[in-house]
Amino acid sequence: MENMNAIEDKKQAASTTVQYIVVAIGNEQYGINIKYIDNIVRKQHITRVPKTQSYYKGVINLRGEIIPVMSVRLKLGLEDDVFTDKTRYIIVKVEGATIGIIVDQVREVVTLDEEDTEKTTKTSNGDAAANYISAIGKHNGELISLLDIVSLVVENN
Repeated sequence: MENMNAIEDKKQAASTTVQYIVVAIGNEQYGINIKYIDNIVRKQHITRVPKTQSYYKGVINLRGEIIPVMSVRLKLGLEDDVFTDKTRYIIVKVEGATIGIIVDQVREVVTLDEEDTEKTTKTSNGDAAANYISAIGKHNGELISLLDIVSLVVENN
């Protein structure tokens, strides 16, 4: 019986932890819930698509699949992307849609407990970035803004 309780305790502990890929965008660190990530690919040629929102850079061909690519920087109201050898496209699957998002660098995978995160509130002060951050995570003394990837990718503002 004691073993059953230990197993239940472990299950409960496991359910409160979430893995995030930590990425750099500008001077900030952002976390993306790993459950939405399908792939991480190196920078490749983007084909422009006319008459799309300014934060859509175009599309890429990934193993025969055409995937739209979005600039997280522009969506968050930051300056335009600067492409380097560390630039990556993170391919995410959200609500049946597959989309690539441009990040400056992929840093690490972290596991955060509920105690390590603090929920944020959506603001209406015009700060675009704040509307796409669901929580702030604390890891090794650093703060990580946890992206609400669903609203970032699905909303069309």
